[in-house]
Amino acid sequence: MSYIDYKNDNAVFIRDLKKGNERSYQFLLKEYHQKLFVYAFSLSNDYARSKDIVQNTFLKIWELRETLNAERSLQNFLYKIVYHEFINQFKKQKAIKAVEQTYFHNVRSFFENNESIDLDNKMTLVWKEVQNLPPKCKQIFLLSKKEGLTNMEIADYLQLSKRTVETQISKAFSIIRKNIKKNINHILFFLFRKIDYNKLS
Repeated sequence: MSYIDYKNDNAVFIRDLKKGNERSYQFLLKEYHQKLFVYAFSLSNDYARSKDIVQNTFLKIWELRETLNAERSLQNFLYKIVYHEFINQFKKQKAIKAVEQTYFHNVRSFFENNESIDLDNKMTLVWKEVQNLPPKCKQIFLLSKKEGLTNMEIADYLQLSKRTVETQISKAFSIIRKNIKKNINHILFFLFRKIDYNKLS
């Protein structure tokens, strides 16, 4: 089977992977390695750890290949393995700083309240809503959530009252929640988490 065949026929790909076909495993690596690495890095913000997580994920999927179901999303399953690998490594650390505890809480809360891991889709939906905000509302919201400025810093920078800044941020949340109809706090946490993409090259 060629890569094109596998891409066009998921059932055949899963069948061959379950049989331990080497070509199907190579396709798995080619198709998902970069996606899983970026996802692992979004969780750990650590290049070396992300490489370990992804390596362990592919070892795990190879061990579990005979249990795979062609009718279930392989990508979601891979993301779940990456997530659990991240959690396991996180728990092994001897000391967790206060900021790390907050981060761990956000990660765990997000995934334990979602049956399937479709973080990319949710972040895309939220980002589209952010882009559609009224110009001033969008500017203030991004300064707050993306750049991490306080309300007072934003007020000083834009020469507005602090109350105006607070009102615009509340307005942004209201618009996004109304259109997304989901709890967006954790999604925003991941969406605006800073990643040094230079490390990914």
